[in-house]
Amino acid sequence: MDRITLSPTLEMSRIVYGMWRLGDDTDTSPAHVEAKIQACLEQGITTFDQADIYGDYGAEAVLGGALKANPALRDQMEIVTKCDIVAPCGRYADAKVKYYDTSRAHIEKSVDISLSEMAIDHVDLLLIHRPDPLMDHQETGAALDDLVASGKVRNVGVSNFRPWDWELLQSGMKTQLVTNQIEMSMGEISPFTNGDLAFHQRQGHAVMAWSPLGGGNLMNDAGQVGAVLDEFAAEFGVDRAAVAVAFLLKHPAKILPVMGTNNLERISKISDALKVKLDRESWYRLYEAALGKEVP
Repeated sequence: MDRITLSPTLEMSRIVYGMWRLGDDTDTSPAHVEAKIQACLEQGITTFDQADIYGDYGAEAVLGGALKANPALRDQMEIVTKCDIVAPCGRYADAKVKYYDTSRAHIEKSVDISLSEMAIDHVDLLLIHRPDPLMDHQETGAALDDLVASGKVRNVGVSNFRPWDWELLQSGMKTQLVTNQIEMSMGEISPFTNGDLAFHQRQGHAVMAWSPLGGGNLMNDAGQVGAVLDEFAAEFGVDRAAVAVAFLLKHPAKILPVMGTNNLERISKISDALKVKLDRESWYRLYEAALGKEVP
């Protein structure tokens, strides 16, 4: 498994295991969660993606149960988490509306809770989860700088930011933002042409891709996309998921797909994407299927 350097203090595995649904499994015991982690580590997948809101603010504690049971796991992992979404559930059940909060007080409180829930003393990467129209970039930037200086957070980045959102926040910071996690897949190809990916590629930022299987829709597609995925899957002896992820891995921007599943068998096959070697023409066959038409 290749490793991508995001900063002098952070390397991540090329494929990331996403824990969005960790708390939704029928078995959330420490032993079962550890089995998922071990299945990833055996493939060289060492980076694990969390967020405070996952599982109605409960997924971090599920991970924490496994780390408490086996603290040695922590040294083999890079842990990513996110904050700023306040939704009327879990710890914010009294909220009257879903909103974003990038104030210093909220960010600092969120980080402290995340560290406690996951039973760790630092986060390798903290992402601001969504752009906040009310963000005071100077306040938010200073809060993130101070968290890095404190050692609670090693690196910071964003999620779902457009280039102008990134530049605004970065202008209020001394610390360099290291990544943007955006939706990208054969079902969501707009970042390839709308400037999002080009912006980060030009500046040498590795980009994380959430929902690289289109929320599972690519696995069930009965049209041209599914047909082309099946063709390449048969050629390389893998499943559709591996081909869909290989589509992202081919891009020179060094995209890091975030793969989320609770099924141990599927987890064990995540690295099959590395078996799929797409040449330029093959990549464009997949791209054409995603476009639904020939390229101009």
